[in-house]
Amino acid sequence: MSLDPQVAARLKRNADGLVPAIVQQYDTGEVLMLAWMDDEALHRTLTTGRGTYWSRSRGSYWVKGDTSGHVQHVKSVALDCDGDTLLLQVDQVGAACHTGDRTCFDADRLALS
Repeated sequence: MSLDPQVAARLKRNADGLVPAIVQQYDTGEVLMLAWMDDEALHRTLTTGRGTYWSRSRGSYWVKGDTSGHVQHVKSVALDCDGDTLLLQVDQVGAACHTGDRTCFDADRLALS
C-alpha cells in the first residue's frame, strides 16, 4: 500500500522529498517537536496511528518510541493551506525530545530585545 494519491498530490515537498511535521500534544496544544516526513512516513503514520518520521541524519525511518518507549499515539493529522507543512496532534507518552525533555523547545529560550 502507499499514500493516497489525492493526499500525495497536495503535498509540496522540499528538494529532498520531505515535508516538515509539527508535532503537538492534542489536549494542551503544547508544541513538542518538529520532524520530517516523506510519503511513506506519512502513509505509515496514517495507517498505524504511530508517529513515523524520516531521519535525515540516519537516512532511515523511525517510529517515535520504538527504542525509548516514549510513544506518540496520533490523534489527527492536518495539512496546512499551502500543502507544505503537516500538523500532527498526538498523545505523547513521556518525553518527546531525544534529550529527555518533555518538548524539543524547553532548553534554549532566546531573549527578546
